[in-house]
Amino acid sequence: MAQDMNRHFTLSALLKFTFPTICMMIFTSLYTVVDGFFVSNYIGKTALAAVNLAWPIIMILATVGLMTGTGGSALIAKTRGEGDDEQANRYFSMLVFFTIAVSLVLGALGQAAIVPAMQAFGADGPLLDSAVSYGRWLLGMLPFFALQFAFEVLFSTAGKPHYGFFVVVAGGVTNVVLDWLFICVLGWGIDGTAIATGLGQVVGGAIPLVYFARRHNSSFLRLRWTRPEWRPIGKACLNGCSELVSNIAMSLVTMLYNFQLMAYIGEDGVAAYSVIGYTAMIFGAVFMGYAVGSSPLMSYQFGAGNHGEMRSILLKSLGLIGASSVAMFLAAQWLAAPLSAIFVSYDPELLDFTVQAYKLYALAFLIMGLPIYLSALFTALNNGVVSAVIAFMRTLVFECGAVILLPLVWGINGIWLSVSVGELAAALLAVGFLVALRKRYGFVKK
Repeated sequence: MAQDMNRHFTLSALLKFTFPTICMMIFTSLYTVVDGFFVSNYIGKTALAAVNLAWPIIMILATVGLMTGTGGSALIAKTRGEGDDEQANRYFSMLVFFTIAVSLVLGALGQAAIVPAMQAFGADGPLLDSAVSYGRWLLGMLPFFALQFAFEVLFSTAGKPHYGFFVVVAGGVTNVVLDWLFICVLGWGIDGTAIATGLGQVVGGAIPLVYFARRHNSSFLRLRWTRPEWRPIGKACLNGCSELVSNIAMSLVTMLYNFQLMAYIGEDGVAAYSVIGYTAMIFGAVFMGYAVGSSPLMSYQFGAGNHGEMRSILLKSLGLIGASSVAMFLAAQWLAAPLSAIFVSYDPELLDFTVQAYKLYALAFLIMGLPIYLSALFTALNNGVVSAVIAFMRTLVFECGAVILLPLVWGINGIWLSVSVGELAAALLAVGFLVALRKRYGFVKK
């Protein structure tokens, strides 16, 4: 039975509703973590660097699904809150078909761009060959990856967040098992890890497609053929563009990190950043999962005009984000060595370098939850412009600026601290927007 959004959410009920989405995001991030483990330990650090060079390209193109999912979720939930379920289903269906069409085009464009893109970041020889091979396999399965992103959000909107969790687990288990089979047993190398990851994404994208196409599924939403209406599609894309911008920018920041690390250290620096990125992705997935999972509740209450419940959800969410931030920072300091050892224990010098870098990088966990949540909050309130400004400034301005400028002052340590500086600036900006717009959205009692 789908979960009813038209009720008061206590702290425990809020956690229960968002927990499956948090787990979903964690399992999604585990795709690349699992790849990193098998690639680093069974193929080598050159292949690990190759994966880290190619992966941002895949993420940039696949995030069209996150854009349509988050922007569409806000529109669909708001429409349901207004009492028009039939219209909500039409919006849902047209956005799913739009995601498929756009991702097919982007996948074809990516195939043409992958070689010059890798060369632009200094890859050549075996590193270039491995990065291009990995990228080409995943670009061929891009529509399923984009659909997986979209459905991760839309399952919550449909009142079935736990179904989304089960689907992502199925995709993650597929990836793990096939990584072991293709790399360790069959010896397919980097092609094997790319195929394993791609097939995991096929599971994550195809199963929800079949579920929502069933006429008698138990959710609030049904997938039906409908003619495209460009105005709501455009509105959903504009509203979800903050998530698109955020993820594209994060991938660009990764590319910039790789460029700086190749310049300052070389291949070992990229390998160390790969390890930090894999595990940091899991910490960040907790914040993103909560933000995405709670957004449909805020959108529904916004559509229903229930400002008291909106205030309640906001205050509870800020408390949870604060407590989680401290816990994650402490966990990262404690786990820096064992987590790094999972990937690079075979190289003591690289391991020591990675641990020291990780402890500096982990300062960002104290801050990043706030701008992530507040950006998603404004998306949920159908204010895509403010959400996009936060996302754009957070990554493309603050983090990119920091990773370029701080190394000039602090050398290598400046690279690892740049994310923290960028997150702090973004948090101040996001809080400023919240304070400035608190009356418009009823977050202040009249």
